[in-house]
Amino acid sequence: MTKELAYVLISPYTIRKSRTGGVINRLLSWGRLNLVAARMFAPSRKLIEEYAEAVMTSGGEEEKNIKIIKEIKNYLFTDYLRREESDFPPRVMLLLFEGDNVIEELKRVVGHITKISIGETIRGTYGDYIEKKGRIAYFEPAVLIGSDEEEIEQELKIWAKYSKTDGGILEKIISYPPEVKLEKTLVLIKPDSFQELSSKVGNIIDRFSQTGLFIIGAKVIHMGVREAEEFYAPIKERLTEKMKGKLLKEIRSSLQGSLDFRLPSGIEEGIAEELKVYKAEHEFNKIIKFISGIDPREVFEEGKEREGKEKCLALVYQGENAIMKIRKVLGETNPKEAAPGTVRKDFGLDIIKNGAHASDSSLSAEREMKIIQIEKDDIPKIVEKHYGRI
Repeated sequence: MTKELAYVLISPYTIRKSRTGGVINRLLSWGRLNLVAARMFAPSRKLIEEYAEAVMTSGGEEEKNIKIIKEIKNYLFTDYLRREESDFPPRVMLLLFEGDNVIEELKRVVGHITKISIGETIRGTYGDYIEKKGRIAYFEPAVLIGSDEEEIEQELKIWAKYSKTDGGILEKIISYPPEVKLEKTLVLIKPDSFQELSSKVGNIIDRFSQTGLFIIGAKVIHMGVREAEEFYAPIKERLTEKMKGKLLKEIRSSLQGSLDFRLPSGIEEGIAEELKVYKAEHEFNKIIKFISGIDPREVFEEGKEREGKEKCLALVYQGENAIMKIRKVLGETNPKEAAPGTVRKDFGLDIIKNGAHASDSSLSAEREMKIIQIEKDDIPKIVEKHYGRI
C-alpha cells in the first residue's frame, strides 16, 4: 500500500508572530506524522495565483461554502504576498508529511477552519474565525492544508513547480539597517529530538525564537557517514587532547582498584598518551553513528556515501549577531554544564544527545551548509515520487 503524502503551509502571520515552534510542536507530538521535507518560500504572485485557483476549483469538505473559499483566496492574496513595496515579502514554511492515513491525521491535529475550539487543535490555539451578522469579520487560519488526495496532488505539484524559483535560503528577503552586523547561522535539531510523539523539535524552535532572528531556510536531512565525518572533522583533533584528560582519571581509578600495590606517580600519564588517539576515535565514531544511524566501523567505503537512517531538521537563521545569539540560547555542549533555560540544559541528555547543533562562526556556518547541501531542493523529487512527473 502506497503511503499518503500531505502538506502543511505555515502562514506568514504565524511565522511573523514566532509561533512556528508551537505549530511544529503540535504536529509532531499530537499526530503520528512523519516529517519528510521542509522548505522556506517567498511566494511569487504567479505561485499564489495558481495555488488560489487550485483551492477555488477543488474545495474540500469544509470549504464547500463559497464564502469560505473566497475568504481563503482573499487571505492568500493579502497575507502570502507583499502588500506594499516597503514591506519585505512574506515567508511561508512548507512541511511535507508521509504515512498511512496522514491526510485525516493532519485534519484532526490542525482542526476545522470555521469551527474553532479553544486549544484542542492548532487552529484552536493559533487561528481565528469571527462572524458578525453573517459576515466574516476576522479570518486567520494559522496554517493551510489540503483536504483530499486529489486536491493535495494538484496543489503540491504547484508548490513543487515553483520550489526552485520561490523557495530556498531567503537571504535577501528581509531588509536591515546598514549598520547591522548581519550574519546567518546553521542550526541542526538532532535525531534525539525526533522521538515518536515528541514535542522537543517544536520546543527547541520556540527557544530560538527568543533571539528575534529570522528563519530564512529549512530542510529535513539524513546525514550519511561520509557527510557526518566531514561535518564533525574539526572536533576530531580537539577530542584527542580532551580524551587524554578523561583517560587520566579513568586509568588511575581502574588500575589502583585492581592492583595490590601503590601506582607510581605519573604512570597514568604515559598510558593516557598511548591510548588517547584510540579513545578519541571511539568517541568520534559514536558521534557519527548517532547522527547518521550507521556505525562507520561496520560499512565499507561505498556504504559511507549512502543516505543516513536518522533525521535532522536543518534551519538557517539570519539577523544581527546571529551566531552569538543562537549559541547563547543553545548552551554548553555538556548539558550538565549548560546554563538553566538553555536548549541543552532543558532538552539534552549528554554531550552527544544534546538536542541541537549550532555553527560557532561564519566560516563554520558556510562550511556546514555546503556539506549538508542546504540549497538542494528535494520538494520536486518527493512530489514526483508520489505522483509522477510534475
